[in-house]
Amino acid sequence: MKIYISVDFEGLGGVVQFSDVERGNNYKQYYLMEHLRALLRGLGKNQILISDSHAMGDNILWEISREFSNVELISGGLRKNYMMSGINETFDRVIFLGYHAGVGTMYATMDHTYSSSAIHNIWINGQIMNEALINAAFAGLYDVPVTMVIGDDKLKSELSALKNIVYVETKTSLGRYAAKFKPMVTVMEEIERSAREMLQKPESEFSIFKFEPPIEMIVELSDTARADIVEILPLIERIDGRKVRIIHDDYEVIFNAILSIAYLCSVVKHIGR
Repeated sequence: MKIYISVDFEGLGGVVQFSDVERGNNYKQYYLMEHLRALLRGLGKNQILISDSHAMGDNILWEISREFSNVELISGGLRKNYMMSGINETFDRVIFLGYHAGVGTMYATMDHTYSSSAIHNIWINGQIMNEALINAAFAGLYDVPVTMVIGDDKLKSELSALKNIVYVETKTSLGRYAAKFKPMVTVMEEIERSAREMLQKPESEFSIFKFEPPIEMIVELSDTARADIVEILPLIERIDGRKVRIIHDDYEVIFNAILSIAYLCSVVKHIGR
């Protein structure tokens, strides 16, 4: 079996604020590696590709492939398809590790959708989005189902569109910068056991998540300055002060438009100062 793992950080146990997930925080990186090791133990000797998908994609130590020789790693930022780089039709299953609730979710720890400062909301074909659904639809381009998600309790309630997934709660979110943690050993045991259980389920139990064309995405930016600069992008239509829209038949275009918007908005803070 060939398995694709997209790894984020904010949904892991042991972290509650953005300083916890910054590059160079070696103490918190230990938490990331422990979650990942538990998952890989549960997945056994299957062929695995990991996409390091938080911030600049430099969070997972390459040494993980010394311990697990069946693992390949995609690392580094500013890459096409970012959180889903490398997936194709040869994969059988997708797992999301360390994922979090979408922007604006009440009491969700570090809630955001692709940008914690620039993006206020994203709708695709009228459905409010989070990163898990956005990325699941990208896997759907290759008819690969999301079969397991590991994240906080608030994200779980947002994934009803992903049928029969195996879900592991890493923490109970109490607010944007607060959470209640289960014992670390309990979480790691649940991840390892749940991964084994997921492998035993036939692929037919899981569903492919897709959007039917034409695909309309509306992005509400955090302020008008960001909308001003995003409006420059090809295919983007400005629909009010903070909202832009793109319509396309190819979901990959929609997906990479989100990345372009997030990257482009990051320069706004350097303007007018």
